Amino acid sequence: MIAMALANNPDVLIADEPTTALDVTVQAQILNLIRDLQKTLGMAVILITHDLTVVLQFSDYVYVMQNGEVKEHNTTPALFENPQHPYTRHLLNSEPKGVANPMPVDSAAILEGRNVRVSFMLKHGGFFKPQLKELVAVDSLSIKLHRHETLGIVSESGSGKTTFGQALVKLLTADGGEILFDGQSIEKKTRDEMRPLRSRMQIVFQDPFSSLNPRMSVGQIIEEGLVVNKLGATRNERLERVKEALNSAGLPNNILSRFPHEFSGGQRQRIAIARAVALEPEFILLDEPTSALDLSVQAQIIELLRKLQDEKGLSYLFISHDLKVVRALCHRVVVMQHGKIVEEGPVEDVLTHPKTAYTERLVRAAFRSSRISKEA
Repeated sequence: MIAMALANNPDVLIADEPTTALDVTVQAQILNLIRDLQKTLGMAVILITHDLTVVLQFSDYVYVMQNGEVKEHNTTPALFENPQHPYTRHLLNSEPKGVANPMPVDSAAILEGRNVRVSFMLKHGGFFKPQLKELVAVDSLSIKLHRHETLGIVSESGSGKTTFGQALVKLLTADGGEILFDGQSIEKKTRDEMRPLRSRMQIVFQDPFSSLNPRMSVGQIIEEGLVVNKLGATRNERLERVKEALNSAGLPNNILSRFPHEFSGGQRQRIAIARAVALEPEFILLDEPTSALDLSVQAQIIELLRKLQDEKGLSYLFISHDLKVVRALCHRVVVMQHGKIVEEGPVEDVLTHPKTAYTERLVRAAFRSSRISKEA
């Protein structure tokens, strides 16, 4: 995409959210590349982003917008050190805060993976003599998630964390190992055999716009799972559960006839969460649920997930590359690299005293600007 933009040797490059949904190390590589190209080609760059860490590290001058209006503008150091407008101060104070609420003592395990392995066969070589090569995406991993616990899985992009999560809920078929849900072995269950368990385990995906059917109304989207799993004896009973789920997700229940494109990214993610909690699950897989959201909306979603966990006793497997969100939401964290677990433990221990160079690099990339942001 960058090469395409540079093909005409532009004087100005408009980079619109170029690092959204990228992990912190790849994000740094892309931004360093843009900065090097800027110096080499002598071009100006307009960087559009909701990530204040990116703004602080790579911008010379900042314009803060709200509702189509510029609320404040200044040099980057001056704006971060002495913000004038209330909205700017709100943005600077919107970094994920707090920690996970304490979980009950001696909670039983709800999800367990033992030596789970997932591989794919890739073709390479010539067209007439292609060769197959095995790519091991998940290399004999073992984890245990307890009831009322949030377990984070973090890594760079391409390390296998999403593949691992999907294998644990049998959206992908594992090549080996054992997967237990509430003490019941599920790795060999067929699709029909898994159906009774599906309402007890739900998923919230990374991109709420892609995961919501654009041709279905909000009411239909949330009710669909109830119909498929035969929950609710009558239409009115299902409708009440839909409204209750919307209220739990912090949305009004008068939006049932509206469609996904009519909502903001944060509202769409709340709809996705409402769809999941409508089935009254015990466990939710959260796959990068805040990566495409701005900081203030991220904070709202984190608070919502904490509230739902306390009210409904949910267990979360939280996949993310954003260590600030992981610190605010998770009890424990697992660090993955190239399909393997390189470190795991309580969140504060791992993020404060990383034992491997890889984890230390992730932590340094994620938190290097936190001091200035907190001072602001």
